[in-house]
Amino acid sequence: MKQFKRLFSISSIFILLLSGYAQADGNKQYEVTVTNISKGEVFTPIMVASHRHGVKLFELGEPVDQELEQLAEGGDTQPLAESLLSSGLALDVVTAAGPLLPGHSVTLHVNMNKRNSHISVASMLVPTNDAFFAVNGIHGPRGKKSMTVYSPAYDAGTEANDELCDNIPGPPFACTGEGFNEASGEGYAYIHPGIQGIGDLEAATYTWNNPVAKITIKRVKQN
Repeated sequence: MKQFKRLFSISSIFILLLSGYAQADGNKQYEVTVTNISKGEVFTPIMVASHRHGVKLFELGEPVDQELEQLAEGGDTQPLAESLLSSGLALDVVTAAGPLLPGHSVTLHVNMNKRNSHISVASMLVPTNDAFFAVNGIHGPRGKKSMTVYSPAYDAGTEANDELCDNIPGPPFACTGEGFNEASGEGYAYIHPGIQGIGDLEAATYTWNNPVAKITIKRVKQN
């Protein structure tokens, strides 16, 4: 995402005002339903964003930005949401009110238009050190069609997977340790291998087979 920040030297306030007025016409509402299809992992409050073509939350094999690191280690969506909006490349960002348990679904509504026709979704998996799932900048469904995609669990590569509760935030029934920190990890994003049972977490309870999330996107009929 850093590459997109450099493209815009105009102040974020001006860009937000401009987008708010210029892009208001032609906005269409879409609903994004996320289902937690893991066995034992909880999703922290899920963030959904609509944005322009070319915006990516991360690239596999590359270091992630700190905003995504904060989400992947502590479930905090605010820095990433603010970064997307202030870049001038996002139209709308919404976040769920609470966590999502295994086997449950949540539906969020986001505005899209011709210029902002792509969508991203992200959330942390807990209990983990820095696992997250994501929809990483895909084109939304065209017309009245709906689309369903599945996401594996990714590793942000920002914290070692020691599986120790001192280094893993909630939920309370698992761990209540530290979230985001400045410690280093593998240094790049990759497909998460799952819980290995090397620390405080039992693999039989918390590990998964990919994918971990089902995401359905469809246009909402408006009167």
